[in-house]
Amino acid sequence: MYWGLIDKAKKTLAKEEGTIIKPWGGKTTIAIAYPNIYHVGMSNLGVHTIYQHLNSFPDILCERVFLPDKDEDQRYINTNTALFTLESQKPLYKFDIIAFSISFENDYLNILRILNLAKIPLQREERKNNYPLIIAGGIAPSMNPEPISDFIDLFVIGEGEEALTELVESYKKSAENGYNKDKVLEKMASIEGVYVPGYYNVSYKSEGTIKEFMPESGFCQRIKRRWIKDINRFKTHSIITTPHTEFSNMFLVEISRGCKWGCRFCATYFIYRPYRRRGLKNLGDTVTNALDKVDKIGFVGADVLSHPGLNELCDSVIKKNKKVSVASLRADSLNHTVIKYLKASGHKTISIAPEVGSERLRKVINKKITEDDILNAARMVIDNDIFHLKLYFMIGLPTETIEDIEEIVSLIKKLKHHILKASKGKKRIGRITLSINSFVPKPATPFQWHPFDDVKSLNNKLKIIRNGLKREGNINITSDLPKWSYIQTLLSRGDRRVGRIILAAYQFGGDWKRAFKEVDINPDFYVYRQRHPEEIFPWDFIDHGIKKEHLFAEYQEALA
Repeated sequence: MYWGLIDKAKKTLAKEEGTIIKPWGGKTTIAIAYPNIYHVGMSNLGVHTIYQHLNSFPDILCERVFLPDKDEDQRYINTNTALFTLESQKPLYKFDIIAFSISFENDYLNILRILNLAKIPLQREERKNNYPLIIAGGIAPSMNPEPISDFIDLFVIGEGEEALTELVESYKKSAENGYNKDKVLEKMASIEGVYVPGYYNVSYKSEGTIKEFMPESGFCQRIKRRWIKDINRFKTHSIITTPHTEFSNMFLVEISRGCKWGCRFCATYFIYRPYRRRGLKNLGDTVTNALDKVDKIGFVGADVLSHPGLNELCDSVIKKNKKVSVASLRADSLNHTVIKYLKASGHKTISIAPEVGSERLRKVINKKITEDDILNAARMVIDNDIFHLKLYFMIGLPTETIEDIEEIVSLIKKLKHHILKASKGKKRIGRITLSINSFVPKPATPFQWHPFDDVKSLNNKLKIIRNGLKREGNINITSDLPKWSYIQTLLSRGDRRVGRIILAAYQFGGDWKRAFKEVDINPDFYVYRQRHPEEIFPWDFIDHGIKKEHLFAEYQEALA
């Protein structure tokens, strides 16, 4: 083992507050694996929640592991060191269970990288009783676990707080007389929300679509996603604070879960239904305790501004001369009070998401805001002496035309005019940043039938926006690369055959183009194809609590 890697882990731990370290021996051992680097993974509240919840049981030991950065990665390889956890520096292969928390499809290759560095076989069929049980959860596999089903023994579909506790109890009972992977999985498969891909068989039609998705005898035809009716039962906030995250030394608190607005492109609305708010007393106690340790509180949720106690919570923070940060600001819900709290906290930028430029396209995607809402939000921001507005847009949406793209340019020019007018007489001139992303049709949404836009078309649309605004001062444009959104679409909408492409891309060092050439599967089949109304999707076996017929009706309404 390379001692330099251990020394770095210990230095990372030394800068943390709230770390839970337990002695080994007589406990079920679980490693939470986030398939990205520490800086990103420690900003994920799901990791904190599961870490704290599992460690609250005296007979469970839960530690963390992250993707090593590039320098560390090479050191592991050069020194033949097996990847280990932060807390005890124990190799991953010594744990009973490795639980991946997966937020983004683009991290799928990193799952294989972590397993390989840990000296654990990549494919589930190669892992017998002498290896840890590999499980996975998070929003990405909860939408569609099939592309990575060859690598994962078991998935938790939906919200995992309750399910993970039940899984650990099942594991302990099943392993009392010696661990047998098949017997453990067979018992776990009876837990609601648990999907064990090895017990399900898929057959295909000649044109490549799914003919049949069948469980083996005794297993459920459909997997019902887990959701927590009363989210106050579980603490969802930062457990560990550290300067080495995206939100340096900020204490994050989940204020609500889900969303009530119903945008047709948004997986969060459909996966995390219904919208649930945390109680004000519960949140107030959490914030009060946190303010003894940190200087900044970040309120997290898909629809933070809808919480009726937000102003009271922000006020309690500001009165103690501390700072607040608020996620996901809707233009029609933004108000002077919230902006004043953000201003007092040193915010120099306010972000909102118009998504599109035209009123017509906002109706298509069911984004319930108007151009007036967007312009009024900009005026409020400048009136409160915050001079940087960040706007999120998508391109490549269903029914989108070039006129809709030009409407983005038109809207930005109107916004600039309003910002200049509102900032007249002030010492600073407002700036606008556009963040433009390619639309990826997601499973379990009304747009799951719709194809991804052509990469060349998306690049052309980006060019139209850039050319339309290139003579405008104080406007900055950032965008994703459409070719990477193509990959994300493949990983979002693929079936379990796509696992062969993922494995090849990993073996070729992340070279997707080479993987496409070497594997006899056409990725365009998953990305560019318009899906048939009656087609069986790879994720249709998941019951998200909303009928497929309803989603299709929403899709037809959007197209109309």
